[in-house]
Amino acid sequence: MTVTLRVSKDKLEKFIYEAFLKTGLPEADARTMGALMAEADLQGSDGHGVIRMVPYITRFKGGGVNLKPNIRVVKEKAAMALIDGDNGMGHLVMKQATELAIKKAKTAGVAWVGSVHSNHAGPASLYARMPLAHDMIGLYFAVGNANHLPPWGGLSMLLSTNPIACAIPAMHEAPVILDMATTVTSYGKVKAKRQRGEMMPEGWMINRDGTPLLDPQHADDGLLLPIGGYKGYGLALIIGMLAGTLNGAALGKDVVDFNHDASTPTNTGQAIMVIDPDAFGEVKEFKERMDSVIQEMRNSERIKGVDRIWLPGEQSHQKRIDYARDGIPIPEALAKQLQGLATELGITPLA
Repeated sequence: MTVTLRVSKDKLEKFIYEAFLKTGLPEADARTMGALMAEADLQGSDGHGVIRMVPYITRFKGGGVNLKPNIRVVKEKAAMALIDGDNGMGHLVMKQATELAIKKAKTAGVAWVGSVHSNHAGPASLYARMPLAHDMIGLYFAVGNANHLPPWGGLSMLLSTNPIACAIPAMHEAPVILDMATTVTSYGKVKAKRQRGEMMPEGWMINRDGTPLLDPQHADDGLLLPIGGYKGYGLALIIGMLAGTLNGAALGKDVVDFNHDASTPTNTGQAIMVIDPDAFGEVKEFKERMDSVIQEMRNSERIKGVDRIWLPGEQSHQKRIDYARDGIPIPEALAKQLQGLATELGITPLA
């Protein structure tokens, strides 16, 4: 990756905010988008941060997204709710959904909030992480915004990367944060490879004849591979049913490929589950037990040649520290694209 500049999170956040304000988002929503997208880049989720700016704005211009949505609760019980995103940006929908789930979990001990008529919301861990500030556990599920995965043994692309994320707090250790697609890689990483002019490793995608696909320029003609073979397909399907079908959102043939369609509402489905450890015992004791488990895993016997055993989320945690100190790296191709966007919109460029 050729990096042409590094920018602070605050500067990146301001750039995103100004761009979205210029393209029609209300001020408060533009600020939320700026904060969440810059947060994605800060943690190293570079396939879901500022790289998505131009595609989002393309959908704004095409009428595929409602820029002034009435995001509201349409079904509700003590420990659950369904939010209608009114075709607003997924970041706005899921921030509201997560905040509601946290509030409900404080009373009920656990809460599940789903969304319908939403849109792409960035990396799954953004929302799984939010309950950590309240010493709570977050689990996030979503239907991806383009189908790249067939049913096991098939060729019809009826499933997406359908990600899952889980964030669990600890006492002195960094929280354990798992953020994964149910495919071997997310399609956002394929896009990042394509933009940088890099080849994909074998095992990410295959051609329709089953041979490895390595050139991301031809990714639209290929199929993503599920994690763990048929088990990954099953997991993708179940997550799709919980985040999509349960909420009345799109799954299967109803999923709209937002990479190639700027005008059709995607009806994206997502869900957030929040668990309050206080419902199970003393939170302090739980977090101390988490520290013990983390240390036991990290300090366990290693295979020869392995320098360190990593816990889920540790490398992203280190990126947050490094990028906060040194700046968020912006690849050359993306920097040029954002420079062009700044000129087009008449806003202050990053560089």
